[in-house]
Amino acid sequence: MITDDDIIRLLSSDPDESNPKDRIGDTKPSLHLIPPAAEIAEAVVMGLGARKYGAYNWRKAKVRATVYVSAARRHLAQWLDGQDDDPESGVSHLAHVRACMGILLDAIPTGHCIDDRPEPGAAAELIERFTRHGETE
Repeated sequence: MITDDDIIRLLSSDPDESNPKDRIGDTKPSLHLIPPAAEIAEAVVMGLGARKYGAYNWRKAKVRATVYVSAARRHLAQWLDGQDDDPESGVSHLAHVRACMGILLDAIPTGHCIDDRPEPGAAAELIERFTRHGETE
């Protein structure tokens, strides 16, 4: 598995010559690894949501986790079933999935998420059980 350290080493022009800012920067999340096309598509969807519901509306009123998981799963199902773009917005269903997950990823650490997931089940165990180890898929 390639780590961030491996990538930094590969991208570094001279690993022996290091700027102090580089050493500090190398310890922080590598935001440049997020594909700009994905970020732009998500931003378009977030902009539509801001116009419809208000920017960062989930920070004003808590959101239920299952509402956003369900919405993301609906968008993913529609995309997987062959519909590329959401008919209402005209933007990729995948961008809508990212926006739903982005809201949850922000709402959880800021304390604005109502965690209404069911009690833990067997999904993680079943995925591990039915994963073929040592085989290429």
